[in-house]
Amino acid sequence: MDENKIKVGIIGVGNCFAGLIQGIEYYKQNRDKEPIGLMHKTVGSYKFDDIEFTSAFDVGENKIGKSLDQAVCSTPNLVKWVDLPKSEVMVKEAPVLDGIGIYVENKIKPLPNPTNSDILKNQIEEEIKSTGTEILVNYLPVGSQKATLFWAAMALKTKCAFINCIPEFIASEEKLAELFKKQGVPIIGDDIKGQVGATIVHRVLARLCNDRGATIDKTYQLNVGGNTDFLNMKEQERLKSKKISKTESVTSQVEKEISAENVYIGPSDFIPFLGNTKLAFIRIEGKMFADIPYSMELRLDVDDKANSGGIVVDAIRCAKLALDRGIGGYLDVSSYFMKHPLVQKTDSEAKQIVEEFIE
Repeated sequence: MDENKIKVGIIGVGNCFAGLIQGIEYYKQNRDKEPIGLMHKTVGSYKFDDIEFTSAFDVGENKIGKSLDQAVCSTPNLVKWVDLPKSEVMVKEAPVLDGIGIYVENKIKPLPNPTNSDILKNQIEEEIKSTGTEILVNYLPVGSQKATLFWAAMALKTKCAFINCIPEFIASEEKLAELFKKQGVPIIGDDIKGQVGATIVHRVLARLCNDRGATIDKTYQLNVGGNTDFLNMKEQERLKSKKISKTESVTSQVEKEISAENVYIGPSDFIPFLGNTKLAFIRIEGKMFADIPYSMELRLDVDDKANSGGIVVDAIRCAKLALDRGIGGYLDVSSYFMKHPLVQKTDSEAKQIVEEFIE
């Protein structure tokens, strides 16, 4: 295989990954066009098409044992942007643990007779090593705490860089981040920011009000969508870390604390016919000059999976640079790519961190 390739393993062959792999394929099929939507055409020496998916793991009976291109198009995935070429990568079994919520059990059907956990762990480790996988991307459903810890441990064991796209706190947990540093393994996390998503827009508006001397007294962000992500998030018990992640991401951008009862930021409901469309409704209320009140409302209509893919394509390449440079532990670029980094930054500061890291 080409030495310049970035060998990536995927944990969860769902909609988010479908958007990432099909987005990369879209650019490949349209090389004669300006690559609209890429934040960086190159990251170091790496282009978007240097990303190669070498291993993949899932719990769905209808995906395990299929080639990656077939699994990406299997239910309940909804992304259908481009046709993928035939892949030699076969999707392997992953442990279920807490990865399947009660509302999605009938859509994500696990194997009726799963492999013994110890045997499965050995099989996964062998697959990662034999395929030369060097970066693992965690795309498990929200609320998969035990499963995410399993894969973080697997990343440490196999010396794979770890990109945690979901709101289970690994990179932003100091003790866990320290483990990655001691092992010399890079980690980026936690909880992917959208390219132009609800939380990044909310953050920017909050920062704008703060920088202009206005207060924010009340604010909310309501999100609805129609894919399995939103169906999974109907289970409130799985949302604790998600709400913390989204709320802290926004409130970190204002100097004056907003009382807890005056902030609501989180997934709100599942509307099946929306599919991968995500609707966000944002409201901010406060006071400006002479204690005069103001308010603003915004409706955001986006494709949830394009939002994710547009960020992960850069996070993967930054993780590869860290591997090349022998940098282990928490990567500061997380503050640009993730809602819940170890240290919150303003978005302009975070962008500068990424540019300096790449240079």
